[in-house]
Amino acid sequence: MGSVTQFKTPSGDEMVVLLRSEYDALVEAAETMADVAAYDRFKEKLAAGEEEMIPAEFVYRLMDGENPIRVWRDFRGLASKELASAVGISAAYLSEIETGKKEGSVSVLKNIAKILRVDLDDLLRGDDKVSAPSESGMK
Repeated sequence: MGSVTQFKTPSGDEMVVLLRSEYDALVEAAETMADVAAYDRFKEKLAAGEEEMIPAEFVYRLMDGENPIRVWRDFRGLASKELASAVGISAAYLSEIETGKKEGSVSVLKNIAKILRVDLDDLLRGDDKVSAPSESGMK
C-alpha cells in the first residue's frame, strides 16, 4: 500500500486518507467477500435440501411465458393425471388451468404449489401476480 495519512478531527474522530486506487481495491475486495459468502450460504442450503438447481431448459420455458404449472410439473416428472389426482381435481380441470382457459381457485393453486414444492407465487405469471385473486375472491 502507498502512504496513508491518519489524523483526528476536532471532535476526536479518527480519519484516514488513502489513494483512490487503494480505496477502490478495498471496495472490490469487500464485494468479492460478500459474493463468496452468498455463494457459501447457497451451497449450504443446497446441501441441506433448502435450495435446488433448476436446469436452464426449464428456466427458459418460464421466461418464454409457458404456463408455470406445466413447466414445474414437467420439472418434477409428473404426468398431468398424476398431479391432478394428487391435488384432488380432474385432469380436464388441470388442463384448463394449464392452457389458461380457467384461472383455478386459490385453494387449488395452493394445493398444486404444495405438490410441486414451490411457492404459490412461482405458479403465477408476471401479469397474474398483480391481479391474482385473494382468498375472498376479491381482486
